[in-house]
Amino acid sequence: MPPRSAAPSESTDSLPADVARLAARGVQRRFRTRALLIHEGERGDTLFIVLSGRLRAFVSDSRGREVTLSHHGPGEYVGEMSLDGGVRSASVEALEPTVCVVVTRDSAMRHIAEDPEFTRGLIERLIRRARLATESARSMALLDVYSRLRRVLEERAAPGPDGVPSIAERLTHQALASEIGCSREMVSRLLKDLETGGYLAVRERRLVLLRPLPAAW
Repeated sequence: MPPRSAAPSESTDSLPADVARLAARGVQRRFRTRALLIHEGERGDTLFIVLSGRLRAFVSDSRGREVTLSHHGPGEYVGEMSLDGGVRSASVEALEPTVCVVVTRDSAMRHIAEDPEFTRGLIERLIRRARLATESARSMALLDVYSRLRRVLEERAAPGPDGVPSIAERLTHQALASEIGCSREMVSRLLKDLETGGYLAVRERRLVLLRPLPAAW
């Protein structure tokens, strides 16, 4: 990991109360864009609470192919899956300059024992993660590539000032491919076809959904 920065600490006031209490047990670290906080397969003993910036959790194979599992922003935390002392189940990288509070496994376990509110939240989080993993497996097994792409676009889109749904996040074709488990070329072809068909447009490098996407393609 990159060395600790001497920059001023960021406030934890915006964190949920139970997470802020855990953050008080850790130290702040700053990470550059693309810095790896967590390496898949390594034994982990730290948990990361995001104060600012964004993180991406992903898995990869020996050929460098990646599948994005989730994104995490301020107020969220990653690394809790290794609190059992096992190896990391995924890698985590910074998508932009990011500040996290790093909490050791021992400190986190003491906090879990002493703070029932945080413990309930952790259990709920792990249940949600299990449900999302089940849904992701179902999607990969039962939906074709277009259906997976359509679902991601519709979930990310939100009405803009003009009422037209758009995706505020600037998604690259590679990022979409990693998220839905296909090649970048396939995503590029599908998006081009949808653009040609008048379903979406690219404005200021952002995707705008001009009309409801077709059920199948």
